[in-house]
Amino acid sequence: MRHSCEHVLTQAMLKLYPGLIMAMGPATDEGFYFDFEYSQKITSADFPKIEAAMQKIIKQDLSFIKKELPVDEARKLFKDNSYKQAWLNEIQAKNEKAVIYWTGNPSTGSGQAFVDLCRGPHLKSTGQIGAFKLLSVAGAYWHGDEKNIMLSRIYGTCFNTKKELDRYLWQLEEAKKRDHRILGKKLELFIFDDEVGQGFPLWLPKGAFVRHKIMEFAFNTYLERGYQPVVTPHIASEKLWQHSGHLDFYKDSMYGSFGIEDEHYRIKPMNCPLHVKMYQYRPRSYKELPIRWTEMGTVYRYEKSGTLHGLTRVRGFTQDDAHIICRPDQLQAELVETLKLTLYILKTFGFKDFEMSLSVRDPENKDKFIGSDQGWDQAEKALKKAMAEVGYKKFVLDVGGAVFYGPKIDIKIADSIGRQWQLSTIQVDFNLPGRFKMAYVGDDDQEHEPFMIHRALLGSLERFMGVYIEHTAGAFPVWLAPIQVVVIPISEKQLKYSQDIVAQLKADRVRVELDQRSLSMQKRIREAEIQKVPYILVIGDKEQSKQKINLRTRGKKQTQELGLNE
Repeated sequence: MRHSCEHVLTQAMLKLYPGLIMAMGPATDEGFYFDFEYSQKITSADFPKIEAAMQKIIKQDLSFIKKELPVDEARKLFKDNSYKQAWLNEIQAKNEKAVIYWTGNPSTGSGQAFVDLCRGPHLKSTGQIGAFKLLSVAGAYWHGDEKNIMLSRIYGTCFNTKKELDRYLWQLEEAKKRDHRILGKKLELFIFDDEVGQGFPLWLPKGAFVRHKIMEFAFNTYLERGYQPVVTPHIASEKLWQHSGHLDFYKDSMYGSFGIEDEHYRIKPMNCPLHVKMYQYRPRSYKELPIRWTEMGTVYRYEKSGTLHGLTRVRGFTQDDAHIICRPDQLQAELVETLKLTLYILKTFGFKDFEMSLSVRDPENKDKFIGSDQGWDQAEKALKKAMAEVGYKKFVLDVGGAVFYGPKIDIKIADSIGRQWQLSTIQVDFNLPGRFKMAYVGDDDQEHEPFMIHRALLGSLERFMGVYIEHTAGAFPVWLAPIQVVVIPISEKQLKYSQDIVAQLKADRVRVELDQRSLSMQKRIREAEIQKVPYILVIGDKEQSKQKINLRTRGKKQTQELGLNE
């Protein structure tokens, strides 16, 4: 439907703006966009006119008609469009036919028909398109390459019903208010600096504290659940990355090599090969397994500047990483425990709605995946059973979506305004055990290859915090709030009593600040509210004489008079 709506947008704009050249316009997970070249600037002020033209085409209930053509015939249809000719070059190189879609029947000669180069799929007709809305206009490079021409791009979305569309538009407005990049500055949590470099956040004291508390909670929980801590360096010899296969399969996401004396090194994109080397430093017995090693490991991955987005897409980040090395007979139990632990961690942060997806290999293209049939079958069955055991018999199955070295579970969470985010990953790996000849001596005194599970439950601290700031709108729960209490004396007459209160709270390990600035009481209260402090204690003559406090709780209009112990 969204793809069909994008064709209607293109058709409407070609009628409204003679000389406009269409480039491309795919559907996306949440809508669609349309890239075009035009000599004049089109802005959001033009959207009502464009939407009205689209609505006329929808009301005409024009059919979508698919045709396959030889490339030469298709070239004639798009003879004045260099962008379509470029697409046709790619189709010709693959020795394929061109697929086009007509909107409206060209044989009627009504002048309503529109054609585009497209693989589909589409609805039967424009009349089946639901409620739609154009959202924004921006610049976009052709093929996303900054060396190419800058085009204009209109974003839109479409839903079956107006109710669904209205909810989505509400969600967009809420998302703007919760944008973690804006809140990060406003709440003094983190900044980015061009001189430091794109994609590398600088954590200010408040943000560093929240980040530390999240890491501390996760790390201590892992230790309680039988994990052992390990630490690895930020760089390793290029020989290691060659051995692990990263230079063959992951090179584009790694930063370039640099020399130390006569050796070439790389900054690590992940921790796993270093954990493997620690496993191998001495022989292992079946009695030692499972081994669960965890590391809050900082890694660095190359991301194009156009893909960077606040904390949710950065170039350097810290993972709550862990690797479980186990026997085949232990795989099922380890996966179940890992899933239970994941749900416990995420629920502790207030997430309630989860979706699980299982990515498996394509049985028709086994040559694209490594590992034995037996290993894949066992791992896939174990992952399915583990999800069922924790209450998720229904899951999204992605056939062919596994990475070449093993199947995986991805867990998406819904935030407080209903958006889905992928955070946690649990993955079985057949690559590293085989490449590094990992082994343990079994009870038969023979060497056996173990299973290896990769898991990052928060994903990365940076991405998790970006999501969590938006989930809470920066109003962290009391245990995470960098400042839990602000004490505000109305005048200097209450300063001594206020200082005593601060001292008592600090003695009880409450994170408290005294705001004695020479601003009005209302302004100091307002600033504490803007900083989303959970509790504000206002101290006036009445409170001092009664040895009480006036308590303002975040999110509540009514204040309370309490004793400090209360």
